[in-house]
Amino acid sequence: MLMVAPRSYLDHNATAPLLNDAREAMTAALNCTGNPSSVHSEGRAARRIVEQARREIAKLCGAQSDGVVFTSGATEAATTLLCSKYRAGRGAVRMSHLYVSAADHPCLLSGGRFDPESVSVFSVDGDGVIDTDALRALLENHDKNDGLPLVATHLANNETGVIQPVEEIGRIAKACGAVFVVDAVQAVGRIPVDITKIGADFLIVSSHKIGGPKGVGAFVANSDLLLPAPLIVGGAQEKGCRAGTENLIGIAGFGPAAAVVGCGLDNRRHIRDMRDRIERRITEIAPDATVFSRSVARLDNTIFFAVAGLDAETAQIAFDLSGVAVSAGSACSSGKVGPSHVLQAMGHGDEAGGLRVSLGADTQPEDADHFLSAFEQLVERHARNSRAA
Repeated sequence: MLMVAPRSYLDHNATAPLLNDAREAMTAALNCTGNPSSVHSEGRAARRIVEQARREIAKLCGAQSDGVVFTSGATEAATTLLCSKYRAGRGAVRMSHLYVSAADHPCLLSGGRFDPESVSVFSVDGDGVIDTDALRALLENHDKNDGLPLVATHLANNETGVIQPVEEIGRIAKACGAVFVVDAVQAVGRIPVDITKIGADFLIVSSHKIGGPKGVGAFVANSDLLLPAPLIVGGAQEKGCRAGTENLIGIAGFGPAAAVVGCGLDNRRHIRDMRDRIERRITEIAPDATVFSRSVARLDNTIFFAVAGLDAETAQIAFDLSGVAVSAGSACSSGKVGPSHVLQAMGHGDEAGGLRVSLGADTQPEDADHFLSAFEQLVERHARNSRAA
């Protein structure tokens, strides 16, 4: 009988395994015939599924449920929000310039619907923490006669796990009259997130990062007084903010995932302990290893490291062959050749790249041991090859 070797999935920042609660809700929704916009009994049943999910996502973000607008994912949400045309009530508001950090996710760095010349990038320090003085200087020089500034940045970095000083950034943005968009994709479900407390006008969230299905996300507005011009136009779904029949099956799974991870926020000590143990062993096995951003606030589940002379993409393949799933940086950028843009922003432009290990609630000590055993073998092979060369 063929024996299948066990695998350890340590790439939760790329996508989290589908939670049972989400799977069950999606299966039940498959039997829901109605369109959420229909007024008959079948339509109202579908609408109840959508609105229940909306409430759960709002709760996870400290928001009101009518502020949640469903999209096909975080990238669509970002592209919707990163635009120059907003409406405030019945009036129009113009955003003339976008400000993003050098370590942001590509969906922010791409600038959304802004022209490239209307996007400015501000720096981060050697640990990947946003330089708030640099942002303040940019905003103080912004010419409001042409329109308002729009600041967009991440709450937690998808590669390093660094938690940004978003409350301070929110205060700076408000003092300079800016609209503030926060990419909370990696943060929700891992740390408490409150849209009002951090001073954000909008949050961006994604289902599959928290154990829901792929292909559904949302932006969350702190108020219905200010909303972006829709990216997708047509029908009046999602209060006119996003046309098209809602993805009922995906939304049905998104809501329970939000509820589950929200309940587990106070019980993540074991993940942090596992992360710390893995990092200690990495530096014991490879004394020349660098664990990035280790001295600043980070997500409990994320390790981003490099070993001198060890190519990250080659190492990722070796781990996969050993039955361990890890990433060489962001999943959204893994097809590119070259160093991580996050490491470049941190001043590590000559690095071959970093390896990201990201844990989840289902990660067991055996998974950590599996990774460390594979890493030790990889380092030994690398040392032998280096000596032979």
